[in-house]
Amino acid sequence: MKVRSTTVLAVLRDGVGSIGSDGQVTLGNTVAKNGAVKVRPLFKGQVLVGFAGGAADAFTLFEKFEGHLERYHGHLKRATVEMAREWRNDKFLRRLEAMMIVMDNKDIFTVSGNGDIIESDDMVAAIGSGGPYALAAARALVDNTDLGSESICQKGLEIAGNICIYTNTNITVLTAENEGKSE
Repeated sequence: MKVRSTTVLAVLRDGVGSIGSDGQVTLGNTVAKNGAVKVRPLFKGQVLVGFAGGAADAFTLFEKFEGHLERYHGHLKRATVEMAREWRNDKFLRRLEAMMIVMDNKDIFTVSGNGDIIESDDMVAAIGSGGPYALAAARALVDNTDLGSESICQKGLEIAGNICIYTNTNITVLTAENEGKSE
């Protein structure tokens, strides 16, 4: 049975990063859960992570990534490269079929187990079943409104939830904390 779950959207605007996800988990043609939380804050709230894939895989990857963040003192790009390298080369991890979006208040990266690291050109990224819908909506909102990242994330996910049958509108949005660092 094919598991389909997740739409994750990340938006970075004016130095504020927000990431959100819907809450639906679908098993075959049945909604198995409506209120899953698929985004997490890491490294004292300065880094946000969203995940598309199975829950057990998510927790494994979150722990590994958090270890890299600690090792590299929160340097997102370096931790992301090391995570992708480990994910691709580790016999156990490379079997995980998943994708992650990782972000802080400066960068957004999409990461896969194939070793792919995609840096966002326009500071918007999305993954999962409803990802293309959420991405299109967020890009339109960035180009045509003055809304902040949190509002764009919320509205983009709502639009995806009204189009994609594997996405609902039970949405969680997190915003990256700056911890007093100057830009």
